[in-house]
Amino acid sequence: MRKRVTLADVASAAGVSPTTASLVLSGRGDELRISRAVQQRVRESAEELSYRPNILSLGLRNGRSSTLGFISDTVATSQLAGDMIKGAIDAANEHGFMLFIGESEGDPAAESRLLNAMHDRQVDGVVLASMFTQTREVPPELAQFRAVLLNAIPAGPTHVPVVVPDEYTAGHAAARLLVDAGHRDIHLIGVGTDDEAVPPRTVAGHERLAGILDALQESGLRPVSGQLCDDWQPPEGRRAVQDLLTRHPRPGALLCFNDRLAFGAYQALERAGLRVPGDVSVVSFDDYPLAAWLEPALTTFAIPHEQLGRYAVELLLEQIQASTEVPADPVVHRLDMPLRLRHSVAPAPGA
Repeated sequence: MRKRVTLADVASAAGVSPTTASLVLSGRGDELRISRAVQQRVRESAEELSYRPNILSLGLRNGRSSTLGFISDTVATSQLAGDMIKGAIDAANEHGFMLFIGESEGDPAAESRLLNAMHDRQVDGVVLASMFTQTREVPPELAQFRAVLLNAIPAGPTHVPVVVPDEYTAGHAAARLLVDAGHRDIHLIGVGTDDEAVPPRTVAGHERLAGILDALQESGLRPVSGQLCDDWQPPEGRRAVQDLLTRHPRPGALLCFNDRLAFGAYQALERAGLRVPGDVSVVSFDDYPLAAWLEPALTTFAIPHEQLGRYAVELLLEQIQASTEVPADPVVHRLDMPLRLRHSVAPAPGA
C-alpha cells in the first residue's frame, strides 16, 4: 500500500520548515509575509507529491470534519425510498461534505451502535431517516448531534427538526380531483372511514385520510365505504376490492392508500369485467415505479423522496454552518407531494 504523503514530506521537498509549509497550504502565506517564491515552491512540491491534507487533523483545529451521517432503518435497500439517499448525497457533495451511510434494519440496538460510531468519527451532524413515514421514539444518542428527523414524527418531546411529505394536502387534493370530476360514489381502499380504522404507526394513513375526509365534507360528502387492509400490498388490495364488489358491484371511484393496493385493485376490477377509468376511476399515492406502466397508467401523488433527502441535508447544514442552537420545539417541514396525472380518472357518468 502506498505510504501517505505528509506535510513534513512537502516541507522537505520544498526546503522549508513544516510550519512554513502549513501556513502556505492553509492560505496564510501573504498574511505572514512569506515570499512569493517560497509559496510557489511549496505549492509545486505539494502538487508533485500529490499531497492531500489530513482532514481529521483539520477538523480538530476548526471544529468541523466536513462529514455527515445518514442512518436509516431500510432506506438504503428500498427500491421506493432509496432516492432519499441520492438527494442527501447530492446536497452534501454540493456543499463539500461527505455522507457516511448506515442502516439499522429497524433494530434499536444497531441504531444506537451506528449513532455512537458516527460520534466517534466526529461527523458534524446526522440525518435519522425512516423508509416510510411513521411515529418513532427518538434515541437518546441523537442528543449528541445537530440532527434532522427524516420521514418520521417524534413520539415524544425532542429538539430535532422534522422533514416529512405533506400527506394531508395530498389526501385533500386526491379527493378534490375525484369530486371535481363529478364523482360522489367514492370508496377507500386500505383504511376505514374514520381515524380509528387505520393500520397502526402509519402516519401517512392518518394524514391522507384526514385530508380526504375534510375535502369530501367541504362538498357535503362522505366516503361510501372503507376497506381496512393490514398490509398495503397488491394481494390485500385485490382482496379488498373483491369484497367491495360483493356489496357495491359498480363503484364509481376508488381512493387507494398506496400504489401497491391500487395494483391489486386493478386486478380485481379486471376479473370483474370493469374497466379503468371507463367504469371505475382510481387515484392513489406514492408514484411507485410501476405506476406509469400500468394499463391505463395510474394517477397518483408522488412521495418526493429525492427532494426529502436533499432538504433534510440542507436543513442540517444550515444548523451546522450558522452554528445556531436548534429550537426547543421542533419545526415540522412538510414537502409537497406532486400529482402525477395519468389516465386512471374519468368524469363520472352524467357529470
